[in-house]
Amino acid sequence: MDRIFTLDEARALLPAVIEDARAVIAARADLAEIDFERRSGGRSELGGLPELKGLQARIEEILSGWGEQGIEVKGIAPVLVDFPAVLDGVSVRLCWIEGERELGWYHRTELGFPGRRPL
Repeated sequence: MDRIFTLDEARALLPAVIEDARAVIAARADLAEIDFERRSGGRSELGGLPELKGLQARIEEILSGWGEQGIEVKGIAPVLVDFPAVLDGVSVRLCWIEGERELGWYHRTELGFPGRRPL
């Protein structure tokens, strides 16, 4: 069964999500640099294939952890997650995107990100 969050539950999880998102953002940048250097025949100071694979594994570990908690990952560039919820009897997603300091937005489930509204 899919988890349904209350606003308080989602907000309580947000500090850990933001901390994990910082790790994803750093790994994402390192991955981009290593991959670019590998494809262009250069060598990154950040390493090579083993480091690239390690970064990919770290990102996957974080995303899987979010999924196990019932958090829906919508993207990693930028990091975008949804917390399934019900507001006033309507299925919604409490929506957080990289750079936001708090959970202040939602959208109806069927509308997605373009339907975002402030809580």
